[in-house]
Amino acid sequence: MSKRKSKSTYRNNLKARSEEARTVRKIVLIIILSILLIFIIGGYSGYTYIKQALQPVDPDSNEEVKVEIPLGSSSSSIGSILEKKGIIKDGRIFRFYTKFKNQSGFQAGKYNFTKSMTLDEIIASLKTGKIVKDALFKVTIPEGKSIDEIAEIFADKTKIKKAEFLKVVNDKAFIDKLMEKYPAILTKDIKNKEIRTPLEGYLFAATYNFYDEKYTVKSIVEMMLEKTSEVVGPYLDQLKEKDISIHEAITLASLVEKEAKTEDQRRKIAGIFYNRLDEGMKLQTDPTVLYALGKHKDKVLLSDLKIKSPYNTYEIEGLPVGPIANFSESSLEAIIKPEQSDYLYFLHDAEGNIHYAKTHEEHLKLKQQYIK
Repeated sequence: MSKRKSKSTYRNNLKARSEEARTVRKIVLIIILSILLIFIIGGYSGYTYIKQALQPVDPDSNEEVKVEIPLGSSSSSIGSILEKKGIIKDGRIFRFYTKFKNQSGFQAGKYNFTKSMTLDEIIASLKTGKIVKDALFKVTIPEGKSIDEIAEIFADKTKIKKAEFLKVVNDKAFIDKLMEKYPAILTKDIKNKEIRTPLEGYLFAATYNFYDEKYTVKSIVEMMLEKTSEVVGPYLDQLKEKDISIHEAITLASLVEKEAKTEDQRRKIAGIFYNRLDEGMKLQTDPTVLYALGKHKDKVLLSDLKIKSPYNTYEIEGLPVGPIANFSESSLEAIIKPEQSDYLYFLHDAEGNIHYAKTHEEHLKLKQQYIK
């Protein structure tokens, strides 16, 4: 009798466990299906939302809406402004869309938009600068200028004083905010204590338009950094492939900029700089000595070459601690795609021509021939 009870109990327990297992499987299946359903619904909803956000707010509207884009506005701030004005549906989508399409170079000013415009039409208008009024004035910053020289240009062309400009570009709190806003180009390298001015080399050479009198040094600096970000951005992946940091790239580009005038010269000199670095030679470029001296001279003397400075490439190994001037896009391209050669030396003659040599002996002969 006890054996029968034991068998019966075992069968009942087995049946209970089987039913429990089926229940667990059903619960797990329901949970999995629920999660999948949530993902599907969420994905479809997200897709639908983004698709709608990319469409015009009101395809039938011809009413013009005036929109002002301040100096130094990022794609994020522009998106917020357009959303508030009802020109687009979502400022975040605008920002992601412009980054995905690699669109930049938006110009400050006052625009007339309609709610029937597509995102591509809005972007085209912002890039071509179809604005309500012409610029009040323009300031052109040439290539190869230091921040000190840039400050002088703005002091000459605007109401801003040189001392005021230099004070702002050296303000630590302001630099920290800029680093947060432009992390792709402004890295911790610019905070090296040996660097004379953190933003040296990062304020891009270009012509800047001013549409009203409401400008400040900070707005000007951000406008110039926007331009730098626009120019440098497409090259960041190539720099990573070459294992060159953004700070090293801008530093080297500034040296190339100061030593060369044409695209061909820049590619040749960039190649020579790489050759010297590979050989463990000092770069020995005169513009770094002048920057270390802090003044312009028509001729660098032998005594000048001995100045103790983290910028003086006659004394230090490798690159200087930071850029010595701003640069052109051509110089940036030159350091990414330098001309391959066996040259290790170059010199400038009185006519502005550059002569190249593979050995020190050849270089000395060229000096005797072209330099008095």
